Amino acid sequence: MNLPVLLPVVLALGAALADPAAAETDAAPEAGSIVKAPLTLGNKTYTAFWHLPAGEPLGFIQVQHGFSRNCNHQRDTIARFMNQGLMALCLNADMSGGNPALADRLAAALVAGLTAPDGRPVPEMIVVAGHSAGGHFASRLGWTLASLVPQRLVGAVLFDPVAADSSFTTNLRGVSAAGQRPVLAVSANAGACNAQNNAYPALRRVQAEALAAGRDGFVGLQLTDRSTHVDSEGNNTDFLGWSACFQGKPRPVNTGTLRDLTSTWARDQVTGLRTLPAYPGGSGVEALLAAGDAVLID
Repeated sequence: MNLPVLLPVVLALGAALADPAAAETDAAPEAGSIVKAPLTLGNKTYTAFWHLPAGEPLGFIQVQHGFSRNCNHQRDTIARFMNQGLMALCLNADMSGGNPALADRLAAALVAGLTAPDGRPVPEMIVVAGHSAGGHFASRLGWTLASLVPQRLVGAVLFDPVAADSSFTTNLRGVSAAGQRPVLAVSANAGACNAQNNAYPALRRVQAEALAAGRDGFVGLQLTDRSTHVDSEGNNTDFLGWSACFQGKPRPVNTGTLRDLTSTWARDQVTGLRTLPAYPGGSGVEALLAAGDAVLID
């Protein structure tokens, strides 16, 4: 695989895309295939969507949809991770309370040696990711993996996460391990669907512990220009998804920025590299901040 490329113009400029329709459909060719297959965990079988890169995967990312949603609502966002060279998995499942029992069963399957439908084993390096209540699921999956196979977990990427309860803080602290692993989020403006940004106390706790350990305290960005809870769904959302949150439809520029940032962060996590425009001090993030299109979560 080639080294990570610089972020597209949408992130570098922090402004509207030259072609908003292109961003809305996210029509770039997918570097791999999407396979729908059953996956049995414990005594229940789930519909799983595997995004399988054409070449040797750099790592693995579990991407979980939000409450009352499904994997199709995150289809193009997950495809971005595949296009960055990661094997990705999403499960259609009940995300009530972040479904910690399912997270633990999936962690056990990953530790035991889960294989993709094409026969390839799940790569060693694992990133956990999720939207809304799926972010709580990701935090529990990461916490369990950190307990069982700490050498395999490399970080977390969250899309406007929602803390189902106080365990979210405990989980993220376990994933971060005082900044040894990055925990990064792209959030939206406060609203009912993200419980008024109720994930922020946990992210701030992670940030404080990382800074105290002398490590990078960056935990992500809040998009501020008409951002919505379903920005990660973007062109894959539906009427229920955007109307329930009373924030309007997701804007292509915000969806594009979220996809650029999170897919770049995940690739950096599995490779150990740092694509500078995607972090504070780099051209992409600084352009967003200067334009007033985002603020740091701190």
